Amino acid sequence: MGPGETAILESSLRSFYRLFAPLPPLPAALPGRMNVIDHVRDMAAAGLHSNVRLLSSLLLTMSNNNPELFSPSQKYQLLVYHADSLFHDKEYRNAVSKYTMALQQKKALSKTSKVRPSTGNSASTPQSQCLPSEIEVKYKMAECYTMLKQDKDAIAILDGIPSRQRTPKINMMLANLYKKAGQERPSVTSYKEVLRQCPLALDAILGLLSLSVKGAEVASMTMNVIQTVPNLDWLSVWIKAYAFVHTGDNSRAINTICSLEKKSLLRDNVDLLGSLADLYFRAGDNKNSVLKFEQAQMLDPYLIKGMDVYGYLLAREGRLEDVENLGCRLFNISDQHAEPWVVSGCHSFYSKRYSRALYLGAKAIQLNSNSVQALLLKGAALRNMGRVQEAIIHFREAIRLAPCRLDCYEGLIECYLASNSIREAMVMANNVYKTLGANAQTLTLLATVCLEDPVTQEKAKTLLDKALTQRPDYIKAVVKKAELLSREQKYEDGIALLRNALANQSDCVLHRILGDFLVAVNEYQEAMDQYSIALSLDPNDQKSLEGMQKMEKEESPTDATQEEDVDDMEGSGEEGDLEGSDSEAAQWADQEQWFGMQ
Repeated sequence: MGPGETAILESSLRSFYRLFAPLPPLPAALPGRMNVIDHVRDMAAAGLHSNVRLLSSLLLTMSNNNPELFSPSQKYQLLVYHADSLFHDKEYRNAVSKYTMALQQKKALSKTSKVRPSTGNSASTPQSQCLPSEIEVKYKMAECYTMLKQDKDAIAILDGIPSRQRTPKINMMLANLYKKAGQERPSVTSYKEVLRQCPLALDAILGLLSLSVKGAEVASMTMNVIQTVPNLDWLSVWIKAYAFVHTGDNSRAINTICSLEKKSLLRDNVDLLGSLADLYFRAGDNKNSVLKFEQAQMLDPYLIKGMDVYGYLLAREGRLEDVENLGCRLFNISDQHAEPWVVSGCHSFYSKRYSRALYLGAKAIQLNSNSVQALLLKGAALRNMGRVQEAIIHFREAIRLAPCRLDCYEGLIECYLASNSIREAMVMANNVYKTLGANAQTLTLLATVCLEDPVTQEKAKTLLDKALTQRPDYIKAVVKKAELLSREQKYEDGIALLRNALANQSDCVLHRILGDFLVAVNEYQEAMDQYSIALSLDPNDQKSLEGMQKMEKEESPTDATQEEDVDDMEGSGEEGDLEGSDSEAAQWADQEQWFGMQ
């Protein structure tokens, strides 16, 4: 072989080796070029959760089949983004599983980064900066646990985060979880930490006030921001108002919030109006409560908060059509809140459909276990169905959540009285009297229990007189005093009491009782008028209807003649019309049964 041929052969061999020689490994990401993890991250940031879920699932499978395909940090990112997409789809258990795998991957990554010396490669710095925060992953896990009603697991995962690394939202979640679990001291600590970092966190302020922290102490934590930020002079008054709310001083709370609401900059604030409506309700002033709720509703047609109490008040007044319309409107806004279910439950309860009210109350509690109105609805339905012991459990839980709401205690005491546990009822009523103070409501509640025992009748009379001295228009006190006068057959005194109470207000129960008293003194025509007024206020008031029907039977002298006319009609060939009426009634009964299944 000549020299030329040898040179050609060597050149060909070199080309062959170059063609089949192993290529050097590619860098994770070339400068200025995105890798697939960058695309996943960008889609997640853009909110393309369904796309992230599909792509990350495929990439994780590829990684499982070839562990060398992605670096440990890249796999950690994939697991977090995939878990985030599951969280967005409300697959909380699956999301927790993936977050747990991500934390395990991050732990392994931290160990390898400690062992492996730094190469000085500047390309790794941006990648490490893009890694999802481990603390954020733990927070998302805690959110999953709360959605799954696993509060202990949520507390455990957040407790594992060192105090210095806890962000305000982590402290806020911890505070709420501790409070729900009855752990007041750590809850107070967490709320204070939120305020230290964010002094205008008003919900944290409310949390502290609800845990009996003094208003002055809470106000001192916001003093710096009030003095340095303009137009915040109202905040100290706001804190003072809600301090009164959480100590049960309803009258001072109402006056303070009214002073805030009258200020030009805070006039027509929906939250303040809602708080006023709730305070009037707690104070037993249902008329002003309804007015404030209606005012707030006009300002914000999509308002949900407090509408459960508003629906309850409307139902008590017999305005069932308005309650039904309110429930439909709230369901159109959101069916993921407790309020629309409670409102519909109130409609069922006051329509005497207790099993349906029970179901709707249970659904509301499922959506919000802290809904006091849902607990009261379910408790009342259970009590009226004869399941008193179950009802007691719900009223006790309502008291735990709202220790300053008298209606929670009223429900529990009614259960005790229904089961003839007068001693327990008396102990509870005395505790309420001592805790919430001697006002018209607590005096009336204590008198209600005293009326059940013949030995304490005189005490009941004294308590009711004190209540009516404080508030002559308090309906519950008037009703109980009328009941006492009826027992003593002092009907003239009862009529005077009821006329005085009805001078400035109109109430179905008061008109009906006045009708009963007028019948007792043979004032039949005026009694009939009072029953008519009561039925105009509440067409479903059965007792007013029974009173009116009883009077009609006693007054009608033509009953015998009417019976003869009926006999004649039976033989006159008019049976077809009567049969048609029965058929029509049957159709309505079927329709009512169908609505009951909705």
